[in-house]
Amino acid sequence: MPIYFLMGDEAYFIDQLTDYIAQNVLSEAEKAFNQTVIYGKDTDIANVINSAKRYPMMAPYQVVIVKEAQNIRNIDDLVYYAQKPLKSTILVVNYKYKTLDKRKRLVKELEKNGVLFESKKLYDNQVPDWITKYLSKRGFQVQPTAALLLSEFLGAELGKIVMELDKLVLVLPKGEKLITSVHIEENIGISKDYNNIELQNALSKKDHLKAFRIVEHFGQNQKDNPFVVTIGMLYSFFNKIIVYYFLADKSKQSVAAALKINPYFVADYQNAAKVFPPKKAVEIISLLREYDLKSKGVGNISATPGDLLKELVYKILN
Repeated sequence: MPIYFLMGDEAYFIDQLTDYIAQNVLSEAEKAFNQTVIYGKDTDIANVINSAKRYPMMAPYQVVIVKEAQNIRNIDDLVYYAQKPLKSTILVVNYKYKTLDKRKRLVKELEKNGVLFESKKLYDNQVPDWITKYLSKRGFQVQPTAALLLSEFLGAELGKIVMELDKLVLVLPKGEKLITSVHIEENIGISKDYNNIELQNALSKKDHLKAFRIVEHFGQNQKDNPFVVTIGMLYSFFNKIIVYYFLADKSKQSVAAALKINPYFVADYQNAAKVFPPKKAVEIISLLREYDLKSKGVGNISATPGDLLKELVYKILN
């Protein structure tokens, strides 16, 4: 295809596709005269089109890569080239963190004469499985709890996750192929004992002592344990408990599919459902909403996030 327009919120996939084209279309000798990289902040659409209209020298193709294309004004004017692209040019446009208006003519021409790829961010519940697959391709395994811990701490930005995973595998002991929570704590700095997953487990078992130890740690380390993240995790957890109650098929695979979780964690939700009956789970969802508002100053004058979390956990457990 003569045009690859790569757009969307997840930069990682855009970079991966671009790197593949840059590394594999031309030989090293051909790249010297036929591979051009242009940066959006330093160019305009006329220059991009002129570069794309050049003919290759002693090679079947030239490759023109436009990075940071979201910074180019009048990107819609690329339509004049997209209507009749040069077949000897492979134009790669990186349009990160934004998408084109699908009603525009440019979109229609790109779909007709090129590849229009939208790179979407993964949902939070998809990240642990992505981590597992990424490591598997590199010959490593990761404990499900460790993958969940990584996703909770690093978020859903795949470039950031890959950077941390690549550093992690480099420091593993020789011959070690299974990544555990201990490895993560030692090398990334995420506590294997004081995190939202462990808080969730403590609540499920009504382990008051463990729950309040974690809450106390969170209160003293708010920067690493934001209140809003804890609220979000707990909301997701108790919402899944409510969904679990109304599932007709409570087999392991069915529950995992319905709750969009790794089958490894199904037992946790089954046990939690025994501890928190539907009425209590609904009450907790209301509490989470109430304390989320309090953390934003609604009905709260001076309580710190740590104090609010202690109150919330007390009410959840009683």
